[in-house]
Amino acid sequence: MSESLQAKLKTLPKQSGCYIFKDAQGAVLYVGKAVNLRQRVRSYFQKSAQHTPKTARMVRKIADLEWIVTDSELEALILECNLIKKHRPPYNVLMRDDKSYPYLCLTVRERFPRLLVTRRVRQDGNRYFGPFANSGAVWETHRLLHRTFPLIPCGKVWDGTPKQRPCLYHHMGRCLAPCAGQADAEQYRQIVQQVALFLEGKGDDLLRQLTAQMEQAAENLEFERAAALRDQIRALQEVLQRQKVVQPDGVNEDVIALVKDERGACVQMFFIRNGKLLGQRAYFLSEGAEENPNAIMNEFLKQYYQDAPEVPDRILLPYEVTEAQIIAQWLRQRRGRGVEIRVPHRGEDAQLLELAAHNAELALQSLREELAHQTEWVATALQELQDALGLPNPPLRIEAYDISNIQGTAPVGSMVVMENGQPKKSDYRRFRIRWHPESPDDFAMMREVITRRLREALSGDEKWRTLPDLMLIDGGKGQLNAALEAMRALGLQIPAVGLAKRHELIILPDADEPLELPRHSKGLQLLQRIRDEAHRFALSYHRKLRDQRAVKSPLDEIPGVGPRRKKMLLRLFGSIDRIRAASVDELASVPTMTRKLAQQVLDYLREG
Repeated sequence: MSESLQAKLKTLPKQSGCYIFKDAQGAVLYVGKAVNLRQRVRSYFQKSAQHTPKTARMVRKIADLEWIVTDSELEALILECNLIKKHRPPYNVLMRDDKSYPYLCLTVRERFPRLLVTRRVRQDGNRYFGPFANSGAVWETHRLLHRTFPLIPCGKVWDGTPKQRPCLYHHMGRCLAPCAGQADAEQYRQIVQQVALFLEGKGDDLLRQLTAQMEQAAENLEFERAAALRDQIRALQEVLQRQKVVQPDGVNEDVIALVKDERGACVQMFFIRNGKLLGQRAYFLSEGAEENPNAIMNEFLKQYYQDAPEVPDRILLPYEVTEAQIIAQWLRQRRGRGVEIRVPHRGEDAQLLELAAHNAELALQSLREELAHQTEWVATALQELQDALGLPNPPLRIEAYDISNIQGTAPVGSMVVMENGQPKKSDYRRFRIRWHPESPDDFAMMREVITRRLREALSGDEKWRTLPDLMLIDGGKGQLNAALEAMRALGLQIPAVGLAKRHELIILPDADEPLELPRHSKGLQLLQRIRDEAHRFALSYHRKLRDQRAVKSPLDEIPGVGPRRKKMLLRLFGSIDRIRAASVDELASVPTMTRKLAQQVLDYLREG
């Protein structure tokens, strides 16, 4: 232990708070919380401490520590959640989805909300429902709700002011046409409330509302409206019959089960809303194999509910957890009312936990089989590449580079990384090409990208210092030679090859003829994967820059002309040249424009 670390251990306070362990390079190893920082942190370094193998490895790496004092254990828990989310420390138990599950998002912050399918839950004030077990289920629900309720079907944002003529959906009765200014905001709000009731699992309440409206419409002799409501009711009844009722008391609860073995741990969740099982989700936990189940469950609860779209009335767990009381207090603060955390031992709740545990076991078994197959495939692919390219070792880290531009416009480069056959997205990099020749030169652009990447490594930058075992250049001999020139100029020698798209031939630096691997070769398939990922990454950045250039306009530089006025001017006049040729009176007649602003626009455009 270093003297500086010993000195810090002596000055630890006895208050509650969070502690952060770091290695010699300053990287965060672990984040924890404690009621008594001095007692908890010093316990890691006692000779009598009985550490698990994982904790012992971590303690040997600790070179520095920091701490943050809080006023209470609850504040320490909240801070711990935020620090883990920020740093993703390798020795914390980290939650990982087995897949990206779809949700339905009701954009309630908009004047006329839309119903969207998304795979990412954001803390943006909108309402998220799910997760759904599969994409087919979420899209089926999406289609049903759009057929049943006149929500915006085009997916665009409208504020209710007239922007265009009503489309075919309006004439079919499937949209209230907020784009044409024909939608009544209060009527639309009621429709959104009905959609939310259905997605909350309160379908029976919704059916009662619609039935009452249908009967009232019939009494008022509004037979067309009554018939439309009847069709809505039938469609909803058909879907509600498929939902499985598992809790007759209509409670909202999350059922959480845990299964672990030597390969890891899996948490299975069932989401029950108003007594109906609406969805399920499995999470795999890194470092779970060496942790005790109690610690895993504590960490999972904190990480999951920090960003969960909804906190239920009740959480069912398979066993008692040490931090249940403080977690319940934290969830009460998040939700605004109490949350019950309990462990059932008999009855329907215990049966639900058994079912969740069985699903967790199946998910973990599936993961084990998938990992075993993937490990074998990657090992074969890397060995094939080592043999075919004459490398001293298997290329565990491969970096691929690509250039994207259209006739020199918005040129960009990309660097993507695969370690052990898996994408390492934290090491992906994008390059905005700085050198702009009169005619596009892909070779010079590639030379610039490789030069900038290697210079960063030589500078000692932590984010760039790891060099690859193999560089893959997207392109032929010219691109590869440009990369090799950049390496030689910096005094570096790194194995590099090119991959030509047309015939999937591997270009070698000193060979007259390219290397052709069989199409079924796992080594070639691995190179193709990373090459395609580099192309995708470069193209997405190029499109982003190109779109930014496309929407840029001289009107953006004029004070007082915001996006709405800019859009209105371009829609009415068609181009900047026609706006420049217009009179002050013509510009002032545009909605929201004033005569003074119209004069400013003309002065700016005509001076330019």
